[in-house]
Amino acid sequence: MTEPEWLVIGREMRAIAQIGLTFCKDPFDRQRFERIRELGASLIARGGEEDLEKVLGLFQQDAGYATPKVDVRGAAFRDGKVLMVREISDGCWTLPGGWADVNQTPAECVVREIAEESGFEARALKLAAVHDYRKRHPPRHIDSIYKLFFICELIGGSARPSEETSEVGFFPRDALPPLSRGRTTEAQIALMFAHMESPQLPTQFD
Repeated sequence: MTEPEWLVIGREMRAIAQIGLTFCKDPFDRQRFERIRELGASLIARGGEEDLEKVLGLFQQDAGYATPKVDVRGAAFRDGKVLMVREISDGCWTLPGGWADVNQTPAECVVREIAEESGFEARALKLAAVHDYRKRHPPRHIDSIYKLFFICELIGGSARPSEETSEVGFFPRDALPPLSRGRTTEAQIALMFAHMESPQLPTQFD
């Protein structure tokens, strides 16, 4: 997916400023990095037609060395259909998942997310894909994100919505519901079906 230049530049300015503010000792350098952060926020706010103070506030929340965020998604199957949940936030469907948590492995995170969002207990079997959000998702995102997709096995529980999800269901590949494409795309679900049918496939990455 091709991103607008203002987003690519603004995101990198954010990272440069954040790293600079983490390691710089000179007060004048600190002022320069703060100004770079403000300019990056202004660029993204203008390009995305967003409120500058809101964008700058997001920039200021993070500290330390700037790295991509990690999102985990679990593909579990029953009778040839994939488990999906309907997001309350946009009313569309996705593979269960979300941000990875501190002090949990990626596999532990995806198992937790499946349980929280769908009510099912699962076991992670295979890391099927590691995708860069920028290359796979049409919506623009202010963060740099790595998405980890796991093939999982259901081992217990039952369908149960959550505070974040309103419905739980199983869908065949040729009858998918409206997707929350910022979370999961048709191509990614097709890839999960391929891994389910051919477990010997290697992990896809980019």
